[in-house]
Amino acid sequence: MPRQPMLVGQPVLIVVDIQKSAFMDHKAGIPVMPGYRANVERARRVVDAAHDAGIPVVFIQEIHRRDMVDYGRELDGTEDVHCMDGEPGTPVAFEEMGRQPGDYFIHKRRYSAFYGTELEILLKGLKAQTLILIGGLTDVCVHYTFADGHQGDYYCRVVGDCVGGSSTDAHEASLKAMEYLQTGAVVTADQITAELGRLQVAAA
Repeated sequence: MPRQPMLVGQPVLIVVDIQKSAFMDHKAGIPVMPGYRANVERARRVVDAAHDAGIPVVFIQEIHRRDMVDYGRELDGTEDVHCMDGEPGTPVAFEEMGRQPGDYFIHKRRYSAFYGTELEILLKGLKAQTLILIGGLTDVCVHYTFADGHQGDYYCRVVGDCVGGSSTDAHEASLKAMEYLQTGAVVTADQITAELGRLQVAAA
């Protein structure tokens, strides 16, 4: 198959689980790689570029009920209790990410932003063809959302320096796995903001 363009048709930016905990020294229940916060802070550039280009932005929040009834198997592995409703790190980092009134917001109870949510309905309404993913964790929520988007026939792009993993090795392995599914899937903040800037000029 020929390499696809970076953006095909209508792009939508998916901000995966950039929550207040990303900007806190202690991240309850979830290990993160060195440089995680710097990557998340860099993600603001992509949000701003999407806003400037008039591209829809969808914020995703992982959140769990305090009685823990909706954790399922999430605590069977390395992760401890995380993203619990009412905890200071759970709210979406709207201020840090520059949320605007027209942005969309979806909460989820599982790793994939597609699983048990209205994301698919929203994307169909937006006529989305390319999904741009930023946020965390690279090897968990971003990867599973990417895989579900891929299986839903979306063109998927993950901004490699605007996502962070549970470890450096897991981050890099997950990026390779996503690139395996779609050649050209992994892009940089510089590349995607330049491409969004061209869309803004074309629409002017």
